[in-house]
Amino acid sequence: MSGKHYKGPEVSCCIKYFIFAFNVIFWFLGIAFLGVGLWAWSEKFSVFLGIIFFLELTAGVLAFVFKDWIKDQLYIFINSNIKAYRDDIDLQNLIDFTQEYWQCCGAFGADDWNLNIYFNCTDANASRERCGVPFSCCTKDPAEDVINTQCGYDVRQKPELDQQATIHTKGCVPQFEKWLQDNLTIVAGVFIGIALLQIFGICLAQNLVSDIEAVRASW
Repeated sequence: MSGKHYKGPEVSCCIKYFIFAFNVIFWFLGIAFLGVGLWAWSEKFSVFLGIIFFLELTAGVLAFVFKDWIKDQLYIFINSNIKAYRDDIDLQNLIDFTQEYWQCCGAFGADDWNLNIYFNCTDANASRERCGVPFSCCTKDPAEDVINTQCGYDVRQKPELDQQATIHTKGCVPQFEKWLQDNLTIVAGVFIGIALLQIFGICLAQNLVSDIEAVRASW
């Protein structure tokens, strides 16, 4: 046997200080996760799985705690994209898909389309789409095989009750919240399933490290 001793992997000072600072700020959220994270970080082969798992759990808790802030950011994101609706065909397709899928219009309602230079209701707007909405806001007639891309023209000049016969008047943010509430069990089940798979992966990595160390000890 050689007189040299195997020196295990060391954790860098930067990582240790970052973890310490992070847990000081979020200690009330991270106590339960800290044990899992530190256990994973103690071995070189399971460090990456441990970091991913720890960050995902923390992100989930933060998303719940700061849900109002996230809703505000989603509102800002959608409205900023409404402004650029005609500037990027990929962005336009994304917004159309979102509004069709969630059966919504704008962030919190059809009037959010006043932010777009082509759809706003100002007198200076000479666009044919003035005071309208994109076709993706329109309610679909099952009997129609061809999409009527002009179905949203002038619709916001009508009273709201009349608008409801033509377009979806609910915003995409509340519709997304409603979808989450209606599918909470499914969403939670998916995240729990992913978390369990990651824990299983961490355990496998831990066992691999133990096996490697056992082989080295027998040399």
